[in-house]
Amino acid sequence: MKILVVDDEMKIRSIIRKYAEFEGYEVDEACDGMDAVSKCRINKYDIIIMDIMMPELDGFSACREIRKTTDVPVIMLSARGEEYDKIHGFEVGVDDYVVKPFSPKELMMRISAIVNRANNASQKNEKELFEAEGLSVDFTARIVTIDGKRTDMSPKEYELLFYMIRNRNIALSREKLISNVWGYDFYGDDRTLDTHIKLLRKSLGAYSKFIVTVRGVGYRFEA
Repeated sequence: MKILVVDDEMKIRSIIRKYAEFEGYEVDEACDGMDAVSKCRINKYDIIIMDIMMPELDGFSACREIRKTTDVPVIMLSARGEEYDKIHGFEVGVDDYVVKPFSPKELMMRISAIVNRANNASQKNEKELFEAEGLSVDFTARIVTIDGKRTDMSPKEYELLFYMIRNRNIALSREKLISNVWGYDFYGDDRTLDTHIKLLRKSLGAYSKFIVTVRGVGYRFEA
């Protein structure tokens, strides 16, 4: 497994490298967003750990550029924990968000959970097609179309939608959704899930009606 660590602080990169190599990962480094985008064009990574505030190109802009060519999972690092930053990060395709200062051990657990989740998804050969009214979901190609027009979503939005469709008409608790979509229980929280549900509903447009809020429980996909 190969990780790209992107941070303008050499100390942060060194700490992450130390723990990641101990866990058996191969580690590459980039000192800013431009460097990260360049490296992603010539190398294949299993996950990217990237800071937000960097010279040349910030983490959000770098993630947006990287998303044009690959769906590699991205964990964003930031000294700020404001909701706006998190929502903006999820919108550009960030998979997880870690606020500095962070525990290296916790970061390694998050990396492991996301990598395992991505690998399991890529190994599945699901020749499935779901259609309801004007909504069409091709699980194999990871393509969602609304009234005949393709809709682009973040990787986590796809995973959340696919899981809810496969378990449609079932009331899914917040804990169950976090555990099965994010791959861990402890680190997920209601705000992370609710933010992604909000973004997913926005992406689905008129068909957001299929995602029903179940008070005191979570959500249900009805179609």
